[in-house]
Amino acid sequence: MSSLFDRLQPAVRKETKKVAFGTAAGVVLMWIVFGILHAVMPEKIPFNYTVILGGLFGGLIAVLNFFWMGLTVQKVVSIEDEKDARNRLKASYSQRMMMQGLWCIAAIAFPCFQFVAGLVPLLFPSAAIKLAGIFGRQDAE
Repeated sequence: MSSLFDRLQPAVRKETKKVAFGTAAGVVLMWIVFGILHAVMPEKIPFNYTVILGGLFGGLIAVLNFFWMGLTVQKVVSIEDEKDARNRLKASYSQRMMMQGLWCIAAIAFPCFQFVAGLVPLLFPSAAIKLAGIFGRQDAE
């Protein structure tokens, strides 16, 4: 496993860290919102271990999806045949969507996860990237 991280390009590592921190911040913010809503409407909005587990696993799947995409792009740029590169990208996209789809099914089907808390973190990487672009400083690298 260390060889994977040794071969990881700095850009993939850097962007994955940004997405991981942004997703973690989003999950914590989501938990806070769940806590506030639970205090206001305890009979309708839960705040228990299912919310925590849903947020943890949903955030993990979201960051894993982004990391997997970065690894795929890193591999694809070294492929000289454009058709082969395109096919590799398509296959990766399909596999990543399958992973997220299976997570969505699990988050809804298994009672140990609060499904909203499990699904919402899948939106956080995109939001983190956009917010970093708006508010973050742009490196000259």
